Amino acid sequence: MSLATIPLPIKVALGQQLPLLLARNIARTPFSLQRNVLEKVLQYVFKEALRDGELDFLQGRYIKITIEDARLCWYFGVQGQRIVSRQQAQESASIRGNLHEFMQLATRCEDPDTLFFQRRLVIEGDTEIGLQVKNLLDTLDLDTLPLPLRKGLELTAHLVRRPN
Repeated sequence: MSLATIPLPIKVALGQQLPLLLARNIARTPFSLQRNVLEKVLQYVFKEALRDGELDFLQGRYIKITIEDARLCWYFGVQGQRIVSRQQAQESASIRGNLHEFMQLATRCEDPDTLFFQRRLVIEGDTEIGLQVKNLLDTLDLDTLPLPLRKGLELTAHLVRRPN
């Protein structure tokens, strides 16, 4: 059977499931590799925010990010001028939701406030810290991301979109 013989609805369904399947495989990757990639990407993405002290509220604290349907969970904090990730930590706040909602947030395909007010993304714990993280994400300029990262985010967001 070739790809050309697969009916379009099946191709669309497979395409929409591909990011989630890939994310679930990331969950099976050793945490040391996840940490290495995450910290490098986040260090690059937030270099100006770190330099300007916009992440100082996370000094010595952790925020837990859980992508429920992908079975992924990370703890992020700041130590000095570095973003650090942990497999386990005592979180001050947490943000949880499904891959679709996180992709909508990351690519600005949906207003962050809508995602939170509709409880499609949920902040728990110290909500002030959670809101500071949300506001920081909202100020990121996607055009400053490396083209492969930006295009990868856009493609993933497109694939996991929900039909209207």
